[in-house]
Amino acid sequence: MARHGLSGTLSVLFLYDVCDEIRLDALRGLTGAPPPGREPPFRQHVPEYVQFARPPVIQSFKAPFGEAGPAEGRLAYYDYGVVSLKLEFPFQGGWEDALDLAVLWMNSPDLEQRSAESLEPYLERARPALVNPYQQRLSEDYFIFHLREIEGENGRALTAAQLLEQHGDCIAQIVRGERAMFSNAERSEILASRMSYYDSDLLVAGWTAALIYDTREGALPTMQLLEYANTQLLDFRHYDAVLTNLLTRVYRSLERGTGFLGRWRLAREAEHLNTIRLDVRELTERVDNSIKFLSDMFAARLYRMAAAKIGVPDYKRLVEQKLESAGELYGFMMDQYHQGRAFILEVMVVIILIIELLFLFRGKL
Repeated sequence: MARHGLSGTLSVLFLYDVCDEIRLDALRGLTGAPPPGREPPFRQHVPEYVQFARPPVIQSFKAPFGEAGPAEGRLAYYDYGVVSLKLEFPFQGGWEDALDLAVLWMNSPDLEQRSAESLEPYLERARPALVNPYQQRLSEDYFIFHLREIEGENGRALTAAQLLEQHGDCIAQIVRGERAMFSNAERSEILASRMSYYDSDLLVAGWTAALIYDTREGALPTMQLLEYANTQLLDFRHYDAVLTNLLTRVYRSLERGTGFLGRWRLAREAEHLNTIRLDVRELTERVDNSIKFLSDMFAARLYRMAAAKIGVPDYKRLVEQKLESAGELYGFMMDQYHQGRAFILEVMVVIILIIELLFLFRGKL
């Protein structure tokens, strides 16, 4: 328990969408990672079926990291093609020191570039296990302030309610990474995205950062769920971009016309569109079903709150809408093709009838 000031860690997550799929069994052979265990470790006693369908492969990480000096952490490889780099920096000090640290890291312009450069040797080693690696990678970052128990004036640890009452303003600033004081309405909006299981723990989730007040053992599963939500966001962002580019090409093709020869071209493009549409649907379902909350209802509610805050449902809806649009376009393009083919068959039948009539009347003349 921290008697004077604060004690805890700042965890920085860098997430990259690197490929369509990562063959985890092959990756374990390449990295020497241990067999999968139960992930994430929930705080309550729950059945073994509350877990990842395919737990990520975990690998230790160490690299130079700018003015922060040598950084140590771990990599997590998810089977749906996302790699997460997590760095942890111990912290001790006061609330102003915590805010300074949040502002420094959350507003560093070259932070992502340094993390990407440090990650590259690890990805090169893992390349044989990567399916269809991407030339251009989408990325996300997320910051998690974990504060251990803080002693109050009565010698007891502050409860979640007391922490919010006494330090709500600073918590809101840390979660947003801003020094300026927020209005009462904005402060209330920031702190509204919070949850507690006991009166001694607290999660305040923001779109780019979160603050956890808990023991280390209690904070670990919450961190894992925050990381998982960000991997989902990253993957849905990727599929949204894929479908946007695909639909743009299809619309341009339709603008070129659906004339006699154009309908045959549409048939080829429709098959390509449908193949990608089915692939994206399969991959998004894998992401969506990669973790199950069959009995841990608190973990499920915590995940839904965090996912909503960072925008996972919004991007998921965009992907579903574009998948629906792709399906409708596929149906329209195939209808155009079938109409063109039917017209050709009808013309051929007419030509054959004319030829037969010519031969018939020629025999009578």
